[in-house]
Amino acid sequence: MKPWMRPAAVLFGVGYGANQFSPLMVMYREQGHYPATVVAAFFGVYVLGLAPGLLVGGPASDRWGRRRVLLPATAASIPASAVLALGAVSETLLYAGRLLFGLCIGVAMAVATTWVKELSGDGEGARRAALALTAGFGLGPLVGGLLAQFAPLPMELPYLVHIVLTVPVTWWLLAAPETVEPGRSRSWLQDLRVPAVAHPRFVWLVLPAAPWVFGAAAIAYAVLPTTLDGITGGWGLLVATLLTAVALGCGVLAQSAARLVDARSPLAATRIGLALVVAGTLVAALAAGLRSVPAAVVAAALLGAGYGFVLLSGLQEVQRIAEPEHLAGLTALFYSLTYVGFLLPMLLSALTGVAGYPVLLLVVAAVQAVCLGLVWVGARRVAPVAAEQPAVT
Repeated sequence: MKPWMRPAAVLFGVGYGANQFSPLMVMYREQGHYPATVVAAFFGVYVLGLAPGLLVGGPASDRWGRRRVLLPATAASIPASAVLALGAVSETLLYAGRLLFGLCIGVAMAVATTWVKELSGDGEGARRAALALTAGFGLGPLVGGLLAQFAPLPMELPYLVHIVLTVPVTWWLLAAPETVEPGRSRSWLQDLRVPAVAHPRFVWLVLPAAPWVFGAAAIAYAVLPTTLDGITGGWGLLVATLLTAVALGCGVLAQSAARLVDARSPLAATRIGLALVVAGTLVAALAAGLRSVPAAVVAAALLGAGYGFVLLSGLQEVQRIAEPEHLAGLTALFYSLTYVGFLLPMLLSALTGVAGYPVLLLVVAAVQAVCLGLVWVGARRVAPVAAEQPAVT
């Protein structure tokens, strides 16, 4: 096993565990009889744990070492899954499990992404980290959704499978080579500062686009299944699993294309990604209006492709502009911004009393188009400087 594969396995494992909840939202609505707004809150609450995990985990690993921070966070996802399994009949436990899982994932994503980059040493770190995370995001809901649809113990078994998966992943991490010498003399507050956040490329190319990484994904596999309630019969969970698999499968494929685009034109990949996200959201609005499963599948494919482009291009930009001592911190900040998008289903669900999903999704598409315009203007502003800088390869 190559050294970078060990933290990459953590990204796969945490992505698997985090996203398997997506199709299970249908199960909690239909079998658990939770209101749609409560289920959307289950989906979004783990952002409250994820944000501090990301923002503290990256700088902490810069100070004390990658393994010392990542290993306990990876191991802690095991009891987090156990709490979710026990939460089959408890709303409180579901909130607690999602919050704890968010904290674990926040630390793991910030540290493991940086560690994969450092252990790659060949410029492929961003692509490998993004693919590992997306593969976990895709396989987790596929397996979890199928187990919940066809296997016994639908509210417990998916989480038990994740626990079994995480045990060897945690063990493999013990042998990963450390890349940071612990014991820095800087203060904790200095570690938390990330000067590159003011870099023009981050402000203009990353900041407006980052929330639509998981904003796009959330529309595909959290919002779209809700809009199809009532027309899928007893197969709502399977349809939600299909939409998730399509979105993340297209996300994996799109990352390879984004890598080629970024190598040729580092300013183009983000714009292409956001354009795909806007198109996908418009088709999602159409699918919600027509209550059409085929249209929803097309929307999921476009949104997944946009997700893949924006995720890969964002990680490339972060690795392009961050100094080595601030790479984990800037990576953590980028992921924190991306996960803002996971609050979108909860927001849209709360607004359904004001307007229906087709109208709300059209408004979302308009906001995305504004962000695309900002990135387009930003690309023109940073182009003279970018022309002097080689792309990350």
